[in-house]
Amino acid sequence: MNGEQARASGFNGFLEAIGRKSLELFEEVGRFFYILHATIYWTFRRPFDAREWLRQMVRVGVDSLPVVGLTSMFTGMVMALQTYRGFERFHAEGFVASVVSLSLTRELAPVLASLMIAGRVGSSLAAELGTMRVTEQIDALYAMATEPIQYLVVPRVGATTVMLPPLVAIANGLGIFGGYAISVALMGANPVTYWEKTFQFLDMNDVSSGLIKAAVFGLILSVTGCSKGFFTTGGAEGVGRATTSAVVMGSVVILVSDFFLTKILF
Repeated sequence: MNGEQARASGFNGFLEAIGRKSLELFEEVGRFFYILHATIYWTFRRPFDAREWLRQMVRVGVDSLPVVGLTSMFTGMVMALQTYRGFERFHAEGFVASVVSLSLTRELAPVLASLMIAGRVGSSLAAELGTMRVTEQIDALYAMATEPIQYLVVPRVGATTVMLPPLVAIANGLGIFGGYAISVALMGANPVTYWEKTFQFLDMNDVSSGLIKAAVFGLILSVTGCSKGFFTTGGAEGVGRATTSAVVMGSVVILVSDFFLTKILF
């Protein structure tokens, strides 16, 4: 009887763990969509804080250029190096430029840039709002009849969504240039032929789909970071957990949504 009771207790504990994790997941999804809905609602209501929008756009866009530029350039260089060695086996080196340009504009530049921004910006959004929550600054905004979503979240989400496409456009150019530098300077490819092949199979849909992905990824990672910070509990330790969770969840959601966006856009 004791053995049966132990097995029943273990099974009940297993079910409780599943139920607890399921509730936590549904809570996270609910918080995400609450922040998303409230952000959209307050975006089009006065007053409009243009100065805060500009400050956040500089922080997300200009300040992120070095890390995004280095990531995309070295991605293009590595990709050109790998594909050139592979295509050389069956004398198809001329198509290296096409592979690099299509891969970067369609997939690699939007995803890698968004993941870098998720680590750089998404974590700071969660840390800032989380600190404001645990130090009761957000409660003070409510007491002063100021809507925290409009004052804190809308500029951050809007700036990230707006600045990701330009960042990805710059990443496309730097990645293609990195592939050109490796193929021409290191591998001895013909520079004229390389540029011709770069744009031979590249059309506007490839570029526009990557920019659409960038805007969606920017919205996802910013809303995720803000929702994690806005609902932070547990003091300084809770801020640390929220920051880590914002980066992990934002990166995972970006990768999952990338599949569905690719299915829709192509």
